[in-house]
Amino acid sequence: MKRAIDWAEGRSKDFEVWFKRLRRAKAEALLTDWNWWRRDDQCPPAGDWRVWLLLAGRGFGKTRTGAEWVRAFAETTPGARIALVAATLHEARQVMVEGESGLLAIAPAAMRPDYESSLRRLTWPNGAVATLYSAAEPESLRGPEHGAAWCDEIAKWPAGEAAWDNLMLTMRIGDAPRTIATTTPRGVPLVRRLMTEDGVKATGGGTEANRHNLSGSWLAAMKRIHGGTRLGRQELEGELLEDVEGALWTRGLVERCRVDAASVGKPVRVVIGVDPPATSTGDACGIVVAALLRDGRLAVVEDASVENPPPHIWAQAVAAAAARWGADRVVAESNMGGEMVEGTLRQADLALPVVPVHASVGKARRAEPVALAYERGQVVHAGAFAELEDQLCGFQVGGGYAGPGRSPDRGDACVWALAVLLEGLRTGREPGVRRV
Repeated sequence: MKRAIDWAEGRSKDFEVWFKRLRRAKAEALLTDWNWWRRDDQCPPAGDWRVWLLLAGRGFGKTRTGAEWVRAFAETTPGARIALVAATLHEARQVMVEGESGLLAIAPAAMRPDYESSLRRLTWPNGAVATLYSAAEPESLRGPEHGAAWCDEIAKWPAGEAAWDNLMLTMRIGDAPRTIATTTPRGVPLVRRLMTEDGVKATGGGTEANRHNLSGSWLAAMKRIHGGTRLGRQELEGELLEDVEGALWTRGLVERCRVDAASVGKPVRVVIGVDPPATSTGDACGIVVAALLRDGRLAVVEDASVENPPPHIWAQAVAAAAARWGADRVVAESNMGGEMVEGTLRQADLALPVVPVHASVGKARRAEPVALAYERGQVVHAGAFAELEDQLCGFQVGGGYAGPGRSPDRGDACVWALAVLLEGLRTGREPGVRRV
């Protein structure tokens, strides 16, 4: 039988015909049949685990997933003892118990638990009991014992690790006590720790996955406002974004430098940085467009990088970017040979000057002054460039790299372009600028 998500992806008329044919009892049963409603990304992970860490964006359905997991455990485990832990008791009650997707709302009438607010306790008809706890009071988790636990929004727990450690010491009933932790991802110590612990299975997803149950206008507005930004990637796409130790660029720094693309106006000068792949089947070709603005700031205006391209393709991409922006020169990493790089670009009818740079002697020396220019507010990002920004945040003091991929192709291209523009500002050799 088709599940709810299958019908949602199909034609509404087909669903209406099918639903009318259902008997009343069957239709009522489907209303509380989680196996029919849930998506694949809301299913518990396969294999042996003691903690299921669900890191997902706002509106993904984390609360419903956690509540249904607890409901299934309670209904199939008479006399079970379950812990429900939130940042505060108020949030535990308002979200986990009484919320729209909470335990009371999802329960079928025959198995609806009785909620005793004064005792912080839900009791199912089969004797299973769930008790509410506040992570702000870790000591309250001393004494009781449990066979299952649902921990909500652990990334915002005020005493995260202390509360978690005390909870884990209570997980001692049954053959295999299990915990589900649902949260929007944030790089707090508890979340980072769980990502590396044995017995923890992490799954995730973004807001878009639950689009059929969300306001279309709200979702469109959130994408328009936050798409590609650090906040959007964390809160909507469910990504765990962390800063690298010793990073030249932090995510907070990049976010502070972001402006609306329409606000930069017509640039005074445009330079394109290129980091060509070493082989035709190697890494991406980094192609980043940087501009000198009329107010004296520098701006990253486009990431035109191409994934795994043959030479003629990346050369054409460079030429196309140069034409779009009216660039006056290309600065390219020349590890594969300066003449070869220039020759490849000339084959794409690129008539601009090509300035070669060599990464082995220039990367660290060029990256650090560029990062300092960001710190001083001299550089802005005209829009969001997620892959480029991930790589910039992987650059480390001293020339190391700890970001995604084998090589920061986009990040290197960005550094080359901005370094040329910064040098022009320092020497006063930019168009329209003269020393006095």
